[in-house]
Amino acid sequence: MITLDSLRPHPGSKRAKKRVGRGQGSGHGKTACRGENGQKSRSGGSIRPGFEGGQMPLYRKLPKRGFKNRFRKVYGVLNIGDLSEIRHEGVVDIAVLKALGLVRKRHHLLKILGDGEIQQPVTIRAHAVSETAKNKIETAGGRIEIITDRGQETNIV
Repeated sequence: MITLDSLRPHPGSKRAKKRVGRGQGSGHGKTACRGENGQKSRSGGSIRPGFEGGQMPLYRKLPKRGFKNRFRKVYGVLNIGDLSEIRHEGVVDIAVLKALGLVRKRHHLLKILGDGEIQQPVTIRAHAVSETAKNKIETAGGRIEIITDRGQETNIV
């Protein structure tokens, strides 16, 4: 019978740390596996990332173009056609769509777009809705609840 105190790792799966600079008898003494001379054999002799030996580094050669907005809002988009395939009772929101795999996990905002058709009435809670999607959902008898970034519902369309 196997008990917790009898568990051991497989033989050879765990290795001892290489102890360098502990005498000639260890096989890793004298230069401590650093080689004979040079910058990397010295203490503190590290080379910063991106250094190319004095040559103009690549990150300085490449042109810096444009502007990256750190505060941009990235929406996970869902078309009406994809929405009609969902068999979900109640309110469809971004958590439901992430669970079904229709919106990526890294997206925190949801926008509904109007590509495709929908017949059954559905209640959707999203951060943004296109005009065509809004018209199609309302003609099918559904509702749209717009959410602000803070999570409160602002207006029910």
